[in-house]
Parts: sequence; structure tokens; C-alpha cells
Amino acid sequence: MARKIPMRKCILTNEMHPKADLIRVVKTKEGEVFADATGKKNGRGSYVVKDLEKVQAAREKKALEKALAKDTESLDPVYDEIIRLIYREDIPKR
Repeated sequence: MARKIPMRKCILTNEMHPKADLIRVVKTKEGEVFADATGKKNGRGSYVVKDLEKVQAAREKKALEKALAKDTESLDPVYDEIIRLIYREDIPKR
């Protein structure tokens, strides 16, 4: 029997993707928001597709801020971390 692939919805595109193709973004009880490379940190998790163009478009529209109800400060460091994680994934494993 084939194993079921866990699917999650990207908060930027509202499309379902395999969990492995997404980056988890966490919002803690204290209101801190960060990209979670491990996918296991405590907090409310949302998922973002590993697509540079979509992440850049989301930054311009402030999509993460809207999705996470975070309107007090910019989440530019979070976007930068997501982009860094995408680039890290693109490096071929030796």
C-alpha cells in the first residue's frame, strides 16, 4: 500500500502542496514570527511554497502580515529567511 503524502495549504497561493515542498512559518504566543527550517518549533504554523517569485510577490503585497494578523511591524526578516532557506534547498547535496 502506498504511503499517504501529507499535504498542506500555502498561505500565499491557497494551493495544496506536499508538506516537503513547503517552508513552515511559525507565530509564537508572544507574537514572534520566524521561518522554521526544522518544521518542529512550538507555535502556530503556516506554510509557504518554496518559490522565489511567489515569495517576492507576497512581500510586496504583505501577504504574510495579513495571513498571520501581524500588522504592527514589517516581516522583511522573515521573508529574507524564507528566501535563504529556498536557496539552501537548491544547492545539490554531495
